[in-house]
This record gives sequence, C-alpha cells and structure tokens, in this order.
Amino acid sequence: MAKTILITGASRGFGRIWAEAFLKRGDNVVATVRNLDALAALIKEFPSNLLVLKLDVTDKNASFEAIEAAKNHFGVIDVLINNAGFGQVGAIEELDEKDVRAQFETNVFGSLWTIQAVLPIMREQKSGQIIQLSSALGINTVPLMGIYSAAKFAVEGLTETLASEVSGFGIKVTIVEPGGYATDFFGSNSLAVSSSLSAYDAIRKDFYEHAGDQDSGNPTATAGAILGLVDTENPPLRLILGKIALPWIKHTYEERLKTWESWQDISLAAHG
Repeated sequence: MAKTILITGASRGFGRIWAEAFLKRGDNVVATVRNLDALAALIKEFPSNLLVLKLDVTDKNASFEAIEAAKNHFGVIDVLINNAGFGQVGAIEELDEKDVRAQFETNVFGSLWTIQAVLPIMREQKSGQIIQLSSALGINTVPLMGIYSAAKFAVEGLTETLASEVSGFGIKVTIVEPGGYATDFFGSNSLAVSSSLSAYDAIRKDFYEHAGDQDSGNPTATAGAILGLVDTENPPLRLILGKIALPWIKHTYEERLKTWESWQDISLAAHG
C-alpha cells in the first residue's frame, strides 16, 4: 500500500535520492525545498503523487503550515524524514556567533518544529514514523567539525527521548547515522566554512587531506536502506549507513567504556 512521505531538504543529496526512490515505487511524496525550481523535472515526471513545498525549516510557523498543507493535500502523513541541514568547518575558537546559531537553527530547531507539527496528526492516526538524519559525527567527533557534531549530538538526544515518548501512540522513530558519502556535502550550500586562524592551519590541512582520501560511499546505495526502514514492522532506534561508520562508532564506544570502567572507583566514591 502506498504511503505518504514528507522529506525536508529534498532538492539534492540524500533527500532527492530518497524522494525519487519513493516516487518510483508509487508512494506519495511531499518534498520541501528552499528553491522550487530545483525539483521542476520531478514535478513533470510525477505530477499526481509529488507535492513540492517551499520551506525554510528554521521558520517555525512555515514548518507548521507546510505540514498542514501536506496533510490537506494527501489526507495523511505516514512518514516524516527530517533531512534538511548543512555542515560547518571551523575550529571552536574560529566559530562566529552567527555560525553557531545557524547550525542549531537548521539542524536542531528545524527538525524540532516539523516534529511538533506532525505529532498531532500521527497521534490522531495512531500510526506514523519519524526518521531523523543524524551522522556518524552525532556520536564521534573530528577536529574542525565541532559545532556540526554538537548539533547532531543534540539531534541524537532529542530523537532518542522522542522515541520513548511516542511509542505508545503507534509512532516509530529512527535516527539514521551515515558515514562518509560522495554527496555534495563539501560543495554548494551544504557546507559553511568559518574564517580561519593560522594557528589551526596544520589541523585544517590534515582535515581536508583525510576528507579527500576516505572511501566515500555511493549515496544512491542508501535508497534501499531507507525504503526498507519505512517498510519494516519494527525499525531500529538507530541505523548506521555505510561501511566506514560502524567500526569507527564501535571503537568510540569501546574506548568510552574503558575510560568509565578505569575511573569506576572514583565514580562510586563520589556517591557519598
């Protein structure tokens, strides 16, 4: 049975790939974009089951209006995929206040507003699914991506809490954590770069060399995983995408456990 999927940030990258995958199998898609012309070709190809809405997710009122328009158009919203977001390169010392606020306005508050808007609909339906795009950097950190990680760490906490709050309403929640993929993340409007201080030039050089050398995944290969996630009866709370992220995340958790255990006596003594 066809589902109605609302995807934010659907003009390019993962959002567009997933929108096309759902459309091609016959689902209804509500694609939110900042520039309507970006999906002109898709609108012609799928005139009956694609609704494209202009949306800046940082605008709370506009987010509620978009959710309402989607519900009025298709009568239901089965799945919300919060994909809109962008990255930020800059050492913590280099970050401008506007950089920091923009990260949280888009990557955290932007998803919060659509969640708040869709929950009354899904509670009334007694069904629904919310998929939050996080990142391997929502669990791990690398130099120069600190504020992006901070935003994604916030998304992780927000979404994990959400899952525990809405499961009784028949609403399923999953955090998707991709590793490195060959999207346009390092181009277009997907990445902002802070003004640089020479003190961090060596770190910056290593960062870009590593980014260029990594075995990035094919973003189109993620479509099957997202379709399967929407189709499964019991989706996981977290889904890692790609071969790079899983061993990296496992190593991170192993190191954290070692540290906590090595300081266990101090931790227990602090109980009083």
